[in-house]
Amino acid sequence: MLAVMSIPSAASRAPGPAIQVQHLEKSYKELRVLRGVNFEVARGSVFALLGSNGAGKTTVVKILATLLAADAGTARVNGFDVATQGAGVRESISLTGQFAAVDEILSGRENLILMARLRHLKNPGVIADDLLRRFSLAETGNRRAATYSGGMRRRLDIAMSLIGNPPVIFLDEPTTGLDPEARVEVWQAVRELAGGGTTVLLTTQYLEEAEQLADQIAILHQGQIIVNGTLAELRQLLPPAKVEYVEKQPSLEDVFFAVVGQGRHGGQDHTTTPSKK
Repeated sequence: MLAVMSIPSAASRAPGPAIQVQHLEKSYKELRVLRGVNFEVARGSVFALLGSNGAGKTTVVKILATLLAADAGTARVNGFDVATQGAGVRESISLTGQFAAVDEILSGRENLILMARLRHLKNPGVIADDLLRRFSLAETGNRRAATYSGGMRRRLDIAMSLIGNPPVIFLDEPTTGLDPEARVEVWQAVRELAGGGTTVLLTTQYLEEAEQLADQIAILHQGQIIVNGTLAELRQLLPPAKVEYVEKQPSLEDVFFAVVGQGRHGGQDHTTTPSKK
Protein backbone atom coordinates (compact mmCIF):
# COMPACT_ATOMS: atom_id res chain seq x y z
CA MET A 1 0.00 0.00 0.00
CA LEU A 2 1.10 3.58 -0.52
CA ALA A 3 2.26 5.48 2.50
CA VAL A 4 -0.20 8.26 1.69
CA MET A 5 -3.09 5.86 2.32
CA SER A 6 -3.91 6.13 6.01
CA ILE A 7 -6.65 4.86 8.27
CA PRO A 8 -8.19 7.08 10.95
CA SER A 9 -6.88 6.26 14.40
CA ALA A 10 -10.25 4.86 15.46
CA ALA A 11 -9.93 2.17 12.79
CA SER A 12 -6.43 0.98 13.71
CA ARG A 13 -6.04 -2.74 14.07
CA ALA A 14 -7.43 -4.17 17.27
CA PRO A 15 -6.23 -7.45 18.81
CA GLY A 16 -8.11 -10.69 18.22
CA PRO A 17 -10.12 -11.85 15.20
CA ALA A 18 -11.04 -9.34 12.52
CA ILE A 19 -14.71 -10.38 12.72
CA GLN A 20 -16.62 -12.07 15.56
CA VAL A 21 -20.27 -13.08 15.22
CA GLN A 22 -22.23 -14.69 18.04
CA HIS A 23 -25.85 -15.91 18.05
CA LEU A 24 -26.92 -13.48 15.32
CA GLU A 25 -30.66 -13.48 14.57
CA LYS A 26 -32.78 -11.55 12.10
CA SER A 27 -36.40 -11.88 11.00
CA TYR A 28 -38.62 -10.06 8.55
CA LYS A 29 -42.09 -10.38 10.06
CA GLU A 30 -42.74 -14.14 10.08
CA LEU A 31 -39.67 -15.02 8.00
CA ARG A 32 -36.66 -16.01 10.14
CA VAL A 33 -33.64 -15.24 7.98
CA LEU A 34 -30.87 -15.76 10.56
CA ARG A 35 -31.33 -18.30 13.34
CA GLY A 36 -28.30 -17.92 15.59
CA VAL A 37 -25.27 -17.45 13.32
CA ASN A 38 -21.79 -17.91 14.83
CA PHE A 39 -18.34 -17.55 13.23
CA GLU A 40 -14.98 -15.81 13.52
CA VAL A 41 -12.65 -14.52 10.81
CA ALA A 42 -8.89 -14.42 11.35
CA ARG A 43 -7.00 -11.29 10.33
CA GLY A 44 -5.46 -11.30 6.88
CA SER A 45 -7.53 -14.29 5.75
CA VAL A 46 -10.23 -14.92 3.15
CA PHE A 47 -13.44 -16.20 4.75
CA ALA A 48 -16.10 -17.54 2.40
CA LEU A 49 -19.72 -17.52 3.47
CA LEU A 50 -21.21 -20.07 1.12
CA GLY A 51 -24.91 -20.61 0.57
CA SER A 52 -27.72 -20.70 -1.96
CA ASN A 53 -29.90 -17.72 -2.83
CA GLY A 54 -31.97 -16.70 0.16
CA ALA A 55 -29.69 -18.38 2.70
CA GLY A 56 -29.08 -15.06 4.52
CA LYS A 57 -25.57 -14.19 3.28
CA THR A 58 -26.35 -10.60 2.29
CA THR A 59 -28.26 -10.08 5.53
CA VAL A 60 -25.16 -11.05 7.51
CA VAL A 61 -23.04 -8.60 5.50
CA LYS A 62 -25.54 -5.77 5.97
CA ILE A 63 -25.54 -6.30 9.73
CA LEU A 64 -21.73 -6.38 9.86
CA ALA A 65 -21.59 -3.19 7.77
CA THR A 66 -24.07 -1.44 10.14
CA LEU A 67 -26.65 -1.13 7.36
CA LEU A 68 -29.11 -3.35 9.20
CA ALA A 69 -29.78 -3.97 12.89
CA ALA A 70 -29.84 -7.52 14.21
CA ASP A 71 -32.77 -8.72 16.31
CA ALA A 72 -30.47 -10.60 18.69
CA GLY A 73 -26.84 -11.59 19.09
CA THR A 74 -23.62 -9.62 18.86
CA ALA A 75 -21.05 -8.87 16.18
CA ARG A 76 -17.69 -7.10 16.25
CA VAL A 77 -15.63 -5.89 13.30
CA ASN A 78 -12.01 -4.87 13.87
CA GLY A 79 -12.78 -4.82 17.59
CA PHE A 80 -15.81 -2.53 17.27
CA ASP A 81 -19.34 -3.55 18.23
CA VAL A 82 -21.63 -3.11 15.21
CA ALA A 83 -24.57 -2.06 17.41
CA THR A 84 -22.87 0.46 19.70
CA GLN A 85 -19.69 1.51 17.84
CA GLY A 86 -20.94 1.92 14.31
CA ALA A 87 -18.58 4.80 13.44
CA GLY A 88 -15.53 2.70 14.28
CA VAL A 89 -16.88 -0.18 12.20
CA ARG A 90 -17.53 2.04 9.18
CA GLU A 91 -14.01 3.51 9.38
CA SER A 92 -12.61 -0.04 9.39
CA ILE A 93 -14.45 -1.53 6.42
CA SER A 94 -15.25 -1.26 2.76
CA LEU A 95 -18.27 -2.93 1.18
CA THR A 96 -18.50 -4.04 -2.44
CA GLY A 97 -22.00 -5.14 -3.37
CA GLN A 98 -23.27 -7.53 -6.00
CA PHE A 99 -23.06 -4.92 -8.78
CA ALA A 100 -20.10 -2.72 -9.62
CA ALA A 101 -20.75 0.78 -8.25
CA VAL A 102 -18.70 2.83 -10.71
CA ASP A 103 -19.58 6.06 -12.49
CA GLU A 104 -19.71 5.12 -16.17
CA ILE A 105 -19.34 8.73 -17.33
CA LEU A 106 -15.94 9.06 -15.62
CA SER A 107 -12.77 7.25 -16.61
CA GLY A 108 -11.36 4.55 -14.39
CA ARG A 109 -8.73 6.96 -13.07
CA GLU A 110 -11.32 9.67 -12.42
CA ASN A 111 -13.46 7.22 -10.42
CA LEU A 112 -10.49 6.46 -8.18
CA ILE A 113 -9.53 10.12 -7.78
CA LEU A 114 -13.12 11.01 -6.87
CA MET A 115 -13.19 8.36 -4.17
CA ALA A 116 -9.83 9.48 -2.75
CA ARG A 117 -11.06 13.08 -2.60
CA LEU A 118 -14.27 12.01 -0.86
CA ARG A 119 -12.10 10.34 1.77
CA HIS A 120 -10.04 13.57 2.09
CA LEU A 121 -6.77 11.84 1.23
CA LYS A 122 -3.66 13.60 0.00
CA ASN A 123 -2.28 13.01 -3.51
CA PRO A 124 -5.42 11.40 -5.00
CA GLY A 125 -3.79 11.13 -8.42
CA VAL A 126 -0.87 9.16 -7.01
CA ILE A 127 -3.26 6.85 -5.18
CA ALA A 128 -5.30 6.32 -8.37
CA ASP A 129 -2.24 5.52 -10.48
CA ASP A 130 -0.96 3.02 -7.91
CA LEU A 131 -4.28 1.17 -7.81
CA LEU A 132 -4.58 1.16 -11.60
CA ARG A 133 -1.19 -0.58 -11.77
CA ARG A 134 -2.06 -3.05 -9.01
CA PHE A 135 -5.27 -4.10 -10.72
CA SER A 136 -3.85 -4.22 -14.27
CA LEU A 137 -5.91 -1.23 -15.40
CA ALA A 138 -3.09 1.23 -16.12
CA GLU A 139 -3.46 0.99 -19.90
CA THR A 140 -7.20 1.65 -19.76
CA GLY A 141 -7.23 4.11 -16.87
CA ASN A 142 -8.15 7.07 -19.09
CA ARG A 143 -11.01 5.27 -20.80
CA ARG A 144 -14.59 5.85 -19.69
CA ALA A 145 -15.77 3.12 -17.34
CA ALA A 146 -18.75 2.60 -19.66
CA THR A 147 -16.34 0.96 -22.13
CA TYR A 148 -14.98 -1.52 -19.58
CA SER A 149 -15.80 -5.21 -19.62
CA GLY A 150 -17.61 -6.77 -16.66
CA GLY A 151 -14.37 -8.04 -15.18
CA MET A 152 -12.64 -4.67 -15.57
CA ARG A 153 -15.56 -2.88 -13.89
CA ARG A 154 -15.49 -5.29 -10.99
CA ARG A 155 -11.71 -4.88 -10.59
CA LEU A 156 -12.15 -1.11 -10.64
CA ASP A 157 -14.92 -1.44 -8.05
CA ILE A 158 -12.66 -3.47 -5.76
CA ALA A 159 -9.79 -1.01 -6.31
CA MET A 160 -12.10 1.84 -5.24
CA SER A 161 -12.96 -0.09 -2.09
CA LEU A 162 -9.28 -0.16 -1.13
CA ILE A 163 -8.92 3.61 -1.01
CA GLY A 164 -8.30 4.58 2.59
CA ASN A 165 -6.64 1.23 3.29
CA PRO A 166 -9.51 -0.44 5.20
CA PRO A 167 -8.37 -3.50 7.18
CA VAL A 168 -11.60 -5.40 6.43
CA ILE A 169 -13.39 -5.72 3.07
CA PHE A 170 -16.79 -7.30 2.42
CA LEU A 171 -17.30 -8.70 -1.08
CA ASP A 172 -20.94 -9.69 -1.55
CA GLU A 173 -21.10 -12.19 -4.44
CA PRO A 174 -18.45 -10.28 -6.44
CA THR A 175 -18.50 -12.51 -9.52
CA THR A 176 -22.25 -12.85 -10.05
CA GLY A 177 -23.02 -12.50 -13.75
CA LEU A 178 -19.38 -12.43 -14.87
CA ASP A 179 -18.02 -14.60 -17.66
CA PRO A 180 -15.28 -17.19 -16.89
CA GLU A 181 -12.39 -14.90 -17.84
CA ALA A 182 -13.71 -12.01 -15.75
CA ARG A 183 -14.29 -14.33 -12.82
CA VAL A 184 -10.66 -15.46 -12.87
CA GLU A 185 -9.56 -11.80 -12.99
CA VAL A 186 -11.57 -11.03 -9.85
CA TRP A 187 -10.20 -14.13 -8.10
CA GLN A 188 -6.68 -12.90 -8.69
CA ALA A 189 -7.59 -9.50 -7.26
CA VAL A 190 -8.98 -11.14 -4.11
CA ARG A 191 -5.80 -13.23 -3.70
CA GLU A 192 -3.72 -10.06 -3.92
CA LEU A 193 -5.86 -8.39 -1.25
CA ALA A 194 -5.31 -11.24 1.19
CA GLY A 195 -1.62 -11.37 0.28
CA GLY A 196 -1.35 -7.72 1.33
CA GLY A 197 -2.83 -8.43 4.76
CA THR A 198 -6.43 -7.35 4.13
CA THR A 199 -9.17 -9.43 5.74
CA VAL A 200 -11.78 -10.45 3.16
CA LEU A 201 -15.26 -11.75 3.92
CA LEU A 202 -16.59 -13.16 0.67
CA THR A 203 -20.16 -14.29 0.13
CA THR A 204 -20.75 -16.61 -2.79
CA GLN A 205 -23.02 -19.30 -4.15
CA TYR A 206 -20.28 -20.72 -6.36
CA LEU A 207 -18.63 -23.80 -4.86
CA GLU A 208 -15.51 -23.45 -6.99
CA GLU A 209 -15.07 -19.84 -5.94
CA ALA A 210 -14.98 -20.77 -2.26
CA GLU A 211 -12.66 -23.67 -3.01
CA GLN A 212 -10.25 -21.46 -4.98
CA LEU A 213 -10.07 -18.48 -2.63
CA ALA A 214 -11.00 -19.24 0.95
CA ASP A 215 -8.79 -20.03 3.91
CA GLN A 216 -11.96 -20.81 5.86
CA ILE A 217 -15.39 -21.80 4.55
CA ALA A 218 -18.71 -21.61 6.37
CA ILE A 219 -21.87 -23.01 4.81
CA LEU A 220 -24.99 -21.01 5.67
CA HIS A 221 -28.20 -22.99 5.26
CA GLN A 222 -31.69 -21.97 6.36
CA GLY A 223 -30.27 -19.20 8.54
CA GLN A 224 -27.66 -21.26 10.37
CA ILE A 225 -23.99 -22.15 9.92
CA ILE A 226 -24.10 -25.90 9.47
CA VAL A 227 -20.37 -26.49 8.86
CA ASN A 228 -17.32 -24.27 9.27
CA GLY A 229 -13.68 -25.13 8.60
CA THR A 230 -10.85 -25.28 6.11
CA LEU A 231 -11.35 -27.04 2.80
CA ALA A 232 -9.32 -29.97 4.09
CA GLU A 233 -11.48 -30.19 7.20
CA LEU A 234 -14.69 -30.10 5.19
CA ARG A 235 -13.44 -32.85 2.89
CA GLN A 236 -12.95 -35.07 5.93
CA LEU A 237 -16.71 -35.00 6.49
CA LEU A 238 -17.07 -37.38 3.54
CA PRO A 239 -15.89 -41.01 3.37
CA PRO A 240 -12.35 -41.50 2.01
CA ALA A 241 -12.22 -41.60 -1.76
CA LYS A 242 -11.55 -44.93 -3.46
CA VAL A 243 -8.33 -45.03 -5.43
CA GLU A 244 -9.06 -46.00 -9.00
CA TYR A 245 -7.23 -45.45 -12.25
CA VAL A 246 -9.28 -43.11 -14.42
CA GLU A 247 -7.95 -41.44 -17.53
CA LYS A 248 -8.40 -37.72 -16.88
CA GLN A 249 -10.26 -35.88 -19.59
CA PRO A 250 -9.89 -32.11 -19.98
CA SER A 251 -12.71 -30.16 -18.36
CA LEU A 252 -14.76 -27.59 -20.23
CA GLU A 253 -12.85 -24.92 -18.30
CA ASP A 254 -9.53 -26.35 -19.55
CA VAL A 255 -10.82 -26.27 -23.12
CA PHE A 256 -12.20 -22.74 -22.77
CA PHE A 257 -8.97 -21.20 -21.52
CA ALA A 258 -6.90 -23.15 -24.02
CA VAL A 259 -8.82 -21.93 -27.05
CA VAL A 260 -9.01 -18.31 -25.89
CA GLY A 261 -5.29 -18.31 -25.11
CA GLN A 262 -5.59 -17.37 -21.43
CA GLY A 263 -4.49 -20.43 -19.49
CA ARG A 264 -4.94 -20.19 -15.76
CA HIS A 265 -1.19 -20.45 -15.24
CA GLY A 266 -0.22 -17.78 -17.74
CA GLY A 267 0.36 -20.21 -20.59
CA GLN A 268 0.75 -19.16 -24.17
CA ASP A 269 -2.01 -19.14 -26.72
CA HIS A 270 -2.97 -22.73 -27.51
CA THR A 271 -5.73 -21.86 -29.96
CA THR A 272 -6.17 -24.64 -32.49
CA THR A 273 -8.18 -24.96 -35.66
CA PRO A 274 -9.75 -28.33 -36.47
CA SER A 275 -8.11 -29.80 -39.56
CA LYS A 276 -10.15 -30.31 -42.69
CA LYS A 277 -10.25 -33.77 -44.15
